[in-house]
Amino acid sequence: MAVWLLYRKLPEPQPHEQPRPPAPLGASRGVVIRLAALFSVDAFAGGLVVNSLLALWLFQRFELSLAAAGSFFFWAGLLTAASQLAAPWVAKRIGLINTMVFTHTPASICLILAAFADSLPVALGLLLVRSALSQMDVPTRSAFVMAVVTPPERAAAASFTTVPRSLAAALSPSLGGALFAAGWLAAPLVACGALKIAYDLALFVAFRRHEKEAQQKVSS
Repeated sequence: MAVWLLYRKLPEPQPHEQPRPPAPLGASRGVVIRLAALFSVDAFAGGLVVNSLLALWLFQRFELSLAAAGSFFFWAGLLTAASQLAAPWVAKRIGLINTMVFTHTPASICLILAAFADSLPVALGLLLVRSALSQMDVPTRSAFVMAVVTPPERAAAASFTTVPRSLAAALSPSLGGALFAAGWLAAPLVACGALKIAYDLALFVAFRRHEKEAQQKVSS
């Protein structure tokens, strides 16, 4: 209800400024399909280490207390929120794709290193660094999708890239839980980090040439 009230207060554009009505994917279909496929890989990887499974890993690996786990996830959440606020500032200076890749990859490396950490403070430190970096691609990802499609296609592109992510993210937690149950405590974290690094590299190679076009559209 609060969001609805805020949207109600947004000014309506003048008649001569009205955008063209939404349209299905056309000229941008190929780009959107490739982005949706890559985003699904990222979402599937993230589902291997959702917060509930990460908490389970901390309990089993280091016997972390419930109170300490709550404190950790509180600070991790604050870092994640702060990183998303900082993402536009970073993207303005190094570009959307660079922000997505150059923050996401170190976050995945931290996750892999945490899987093999010998002490709880080291593991928590690496996971907090990951929290400060891993979600900076969320606003930049949305901005990039909107920038590489035509304005009438934006609604369709948002839907087409979001739904496959949700489906992919729904599949992997059961796999992560099965790996934990089998006693392979490090496997979900390593698999998550490796898949996300592969996603980052593929995204950088496939879409870095679109960066200037995206920046021009966002600036305009």
